[in-house]
Amino acid sequence: MPLDAEIRVLRGFLTASEAAEWKQSISNTAEAGPLLESLMEGDFEAVLLSHQVLDLLTGDGSCNKEEDIEAFLERRVLLYLTGGTNNDQTNRELAVMALAVSCLHLFAQSNWTGPPVSIHISDLLPPALFSSQSQTLVEAIHSSLLLDGESVYSLVANPFLLLLVKVILTKCSSKMDSLQLLPFWTLRYINLHQQILEACSQQLLDLAHSCMDKVLKCQSLWLEQRNLAIQFHLECVYTSLTYYEYQPAKEHIKRAQELSGLNINVTGALGKRTRFQQKYLAQLILEVKRKQGQAGQTDNEASLTPTPPTSLPKDYSLGDDTLLDKINLAEPDQYELPDLSAEEQAVILGVCTDFQKNNPVHKLTAEELLAFTSCILSQPKFWAIEVTALCLRTKLEKGSSRCVERAMMQTQAIADHFEDKNCLVTERLKIFYCCQAPPRWAVQKQLASLLTDLGCTSSALLIYEKLELWEDAVVCYERLGQHGKAEEIVRRELEKKEMPSLYCLLGDILRDHQYYDRAWELSGQRSARAMRSKALLHLHNKEFQQCVDCFEQSLKINTMQLGVWFSLGCAYFALEGYEGAARAFHRCVGLEPDNAEAWSNLSTAYIRLHKKTKAFRTLQEALKCNYEHWQIWENYIAVCTDIGDFAEAIKAYHRLMDLRENYKDIQILQILVRAVVENLTDSHGEQAETLRPKLKELLGRVSSRHSSDSEIWRQYALLYGDGHSSSPEDNEKTLQFLSKAHRCQVQAGGWEKEPTLFKEVIKRAVTMGEVTISCSKKKSNPTEALQMLSSTRLSLRSLATKAKQMHTDMATGQIHTELQDGVTALKQLITELQEMSGRLRDQSQ
Repeated sequence: MPLDAEIRVLRGFLTASEAAEWKQSISNTAEAGPLLESLMEGDFEAVLLSHQVLDLLTGDGSCNKEEDIEAFLERRVLLYLTGGTNNDQTNRELAVMALAVSCLHLFAQSNWTGPPVSIHISDLLPPALFSSQSQTLVEAIHSSLLLDGESVYSLVANPFLLLLVKVILTKCSSKMDSLQLLPFWTLRYINLHQQILEACSQQLLDLAHSCMDKVLKCQSLWLEQRNLAIQFHLECVYTSLTYYEYQPAKEHIKRAQELSGLNINVTGALGKRTRFQQKYLAQLILEVKRKQGQAGQTDNEASLTPTPPTSLPKDYSLGDDTLLDKINLAEPDQYELPDLSAEEQAVILGVCTDFQKNNPVHKLTAEELLAFTSCILSQPKFWAIEVTALCLRTKLEKGSSRCVERAMMQTQAIADHFEDKNCLVTERLKIFYCCQAPPRWAVQKQLASLLTDLGCTSSALLIYEKLELWEDAVVCYERLGQHGKAEEIVRRELEKKEMPSLYCLLGDILRDHQYYDRAWELSGQRSARAMRSKALLHLHNKEFQQCVDCFEQSLKINTMQLGVWFSLGCAYFALEGYEGAARAFHRCVGLEPDNAEAWSNLSTAYIRLHKKTKAFRTLQEALKCNYEHWQIWENYIAVCTDIGDFAEAIKAYHRLMDLRENYKDIQILQILVRAVVENLTDSHGEQAETLRPKLKELLGRVSSRHSSDSEIWRQYALLYGDGHSSSPEDNEKTLQFLSKAHRCQVQAGGWEKEPTLFKEVIKRAVTMGEVTISCSKKKSNPTEALQMLSSTRLSLRSLATKAKQMHTDMATGQIHTELQDGVTALKQLITELQEMSGRLRDQSQ
């Protein structure tokens, strides 16, 4: 009985065949029966106001002195669970589960789905509890729901319901051993609780991991309940994405898609997008097919009944004189969608959300996401899926001048639909927990954001003030140029009620630490926001040590603050505290694995700590996230050469040349050439000689782009053996490169007046002369050999003449002592070249 009841409650409805059996089974459970019946009928208020629940919550009407509301609720629920006999223990556990589920549904109805519901706490709790509280009951509830220093949204409706759910599912679950699927409901509670908090909570994440593990252990159950298994994996997707756990999210969405049996692909199809389009052109659409042998819902499996379209929010047409409402396909039958069930639509939406979270904000990404929303909205069936898809489409369309009017009307329609009583809450809650539908204040905020984008700042301001979103209201005042008004409105709200968040906001406006300190005191040193804001002001003022101290305090309260970890790393860099920077950026990439900048900064910290191998690995991760960032590639190539991964260095050099037109790094080329020429062992234990062909290819590309750089030609010559190769062709190539290097250096100028530089030029010219002699001796064609010798002789003679002109002592007639040996060697080479040329001429005659 307990497991069957749990499954049906999770599913949310009964099939026709189950109804009679259900009535029979619950009639035998005196405590839980009426509650479960009301729950399954969708009368959640009846559960909360039932005499069993009222007795559970009030008891004899007494409460302990100094006992807060959370402790009181925990004591009452545990007393109920442990107060019966062993025979009715399961019955009591089911009753408490029915209460928790009803409260969760009512809380979702109050803040997400509508229509509004009014719960009077005074009807549920003993009067003695109200008088024993040092603060108002609502403040006490908010305080109990505050986690990791992150406050609850001030206008959240009926927070008592969530607190009761929290107490039952987290504090009393150990006394409910006969219920196997309670962690499933705990996961749903976590999802809703997180959405009303200011930032991510580590406590909720730890609890989510525990719940997922427990639910996954019921493997045998999921084989029979495929739809519930899909729902579970989808809920895990949204939870994982909320806490930046992208890889687990991918695994869950993959499993959900496998269970659904859907093939979901973004593809191209010929179609028309505008009214005046003559030819069919390729358009981006979503192709959804069931796998072969997958006929949708199996006969014995229950499926949710679609909601009548008239009860769903209106999907506004575009009404544009050019753009069509939807793509007019050339072959619509080929891409016709199967009749999708609730779970299948939720899977498509889940794939869409995962795609959105793993791709940058870009026009192409938006087009792909619109293909998903068009697919989902083509079959309007379920309230939660419809609203989520419409909200996403609105966000994507608000930047388009042709679509912004529809975006505005659509957002207004969704906001108004919250109050509409024509659509029952049971219809709105179908598949709700698998969709991440936005709460009512998020929809209103989206509407205000649209108004701001359209320049209706005053209208947006009214919405923000009504929602008590004071930070957004302050931004509106700043845009309107009413800077004093921003401070005035915050001070006015503080007069009504002192709140840490308002003091933080006042500190932001006035840039004054005293207000953050007051917020810190008022919160009982629990406000992560207060320390975060104080640290950011220290960072702005370049007071790095104080900044680090405040950030560390904020992170002790809540470790899930991604931006704070990043800023802390930057502050440590300013203090040259590279260990601290490495720790901060390591945590940052742990929270957001696709943050390229954090990976890059982490590698920089490792480089400063002389941990080159770790730096190499982190830079590889950075490049996975951002392949176009040339600064990361520059760091990468430097680390590659440092650790001796020459193959990766060559690849990185090519990439830098792709990204930067004039990229050139002589030092890197010298290291690579030396490694190959000396056949050094790389970081993988391989001989660098094997990279010679790839390095030749690289130098060929570099020399074609920087043909006037003498050092590049010199390195090219070294790679070909510097004239000492056993291959005559390589030696000739070397001579060509040395000749080009000599010409480039001579033309560059600036070396003639410095004896030291002149000496270096002569030395390299002598090498070129020696290579010329070596090559000419191996030439079978005298004419070619003669041409080679003549060209080098002219270059050497010109250099010798310049040495005499520039560095001869007028008094003694002697060449500068530093150049004497070089000039002598030049003259000997010129003579030898002349003699060889003479012999070759005689032979040719």
